[in-house]
Amino acid sequence: MNPSKLSNRRFAPPLRYRVAALLLRGPTIFLALMMVATTAVAELRGHGGFVKGVAVLPDGTRAITASFDYSLIVWDLESQRALQVLDDHEGAVNAVALTGQGRQAISASDDGTLRLWDLASGSLEHVFEGHSGKVAAVAISPDDRLAASAGWDQTVRLWDLEGREATHVLDEHRSNVNSVAFSQDGRYLLTGSYDSSIRLWALQADGSRPRLLQVMDGHDFGVNALAFLPGGGFAVSASVDETVRLWDLTTGQEVAVLRGHDGPVFAVTVSPDGRFAASAGVDGTVNLWNIEGRRIVTSLNGHRKPVWALAFTPDGQQLLSGGADSVTRLWDLEARSEVGGDSAAPEEQQAAVAGTHSRGAKLFRTCVACHTVTADGGNRAGPTLFGVFGRRAGTVEGYNYSAALRGNPLIWSAETIDRLFAEGPDRYTPGSKMPLQRMPSAQDRADLIAYLREITAGEGAGR
Repeated sequence: MNPSKLSNRRFAPPLRYRVAALLLRGPTIFLALMMVATTAVAELRGHGGFVKGVAVLPDGTRAITASFDYSLIVWDLESQRALQVLDDHEGAVNAVALTGQGRQAISASDDGTLRLWDLASGSLEHVFEGHSGKVAAVAISPDDRLAASAGWDQTVRLWDLEGREATHVLDEHRSNVNSVAFSQDGRYLLTGSYDSSIRLWALQADGSRPRLLQVMDGHDFGVNALAFLPGGGFAVSASVDETVRLWDLTTGQEVAVLRGHDGPVFAVTVSPDGRFAASAGVDGTVNLWNIEGRRIVTSLNGHRKPVWALAFTPDGQQLLSGGADSVTRLWDLEARSEVGGDSAAPEEQQAAVAGTHSRGAKLFRTCVACHTVTADGGNRAGPTLFGVFGRRAGTVEGYNYSAALRGNPLIWSAETIDRLFAEGPDRYTPGSKMPLQRMPSAQDRADLIAYLREITAGEGAGR
């Protein structure tokens, strides 16, 4: 394997940043650049739980996000509007990967499965079963023939996407496996685990079991994410040990340790030209690194909670980040700011009712991808909320409820909805498919309930 050469091009900031730098000297230059570069303005809202995965379609016009709310959402990036909600999983969705033409997506979930989706129709094509626990990550080979999945059963599994079957189980890791990545030429696979190791595998042309080439043990704690640099000779990794590391895959040696996060690093990705890496973690900060210079170019601050997912657009001009605040942010890297304005799921984008700008309305915006509120809205990842007050749980026609809610005598009221968000679904309705989310503020719960009363009532409500 021939290691790729790191780019010799130097990062040239846009004119506005060069002017700022010319006005200042010494250590204040970096501070000025950072202050200009951290404006936060845009959000993709719709998920009802942590955003755990994100991928951008090859034409750069759409993205797909995976969430703790058991669903995936397909977004139009120009309008920042949700186009589809894919909601067949029975557990949190941790990762999503796309085929080369963007016609299909494959998702990985806490329910132990991978699911293959047709993005033209939004229909489920196949369920891959084999892992005995949570599936933390998934990747698709460049020729679209194979998928690789990382499981908390301590295995990596390879899947034939055409034959719809498992081909190999790699069980060399000594703990849960968190990450998988294919090289751009499709010849190599990287896997990372809580056992602190990264393993490099050579995929065999005849389809036989991949051959282990390198075991890289530089991290002090678990490896959360991996990405190849273009050319396949180098890779970056993100770890619980608060570092991002650069590796020479030919020698298996650590090339650099990048420190800049205050806490575990959950995600890392590389720009299409290989010049930059983006990393994010528990501190809620997205750091953009110049790989050759081993330095932070800028930090993007907008998330209020940990960031789990990152993806560059194909032209490298924009970056998406998804986090524990249930929001996906689209950053313009030329301007170092978020693009556009607020967004929401399809027909709930404009709630045509009084009080749309109330506190309750703002709190409800995280629910719109999962629930409709009008008589003709239908079901999504969750059942319609039209007429929810006075309705027995588990009784909306056409919705596939979990066994925990089917036949449950619970009646939805202001009191029971308040308890649901105060205690959390895992305690109040254990065994249900509701995403794990709590609302500790009694005032927030009261505002949300008042808003729900207003928008879910109407002729026929409660029947």
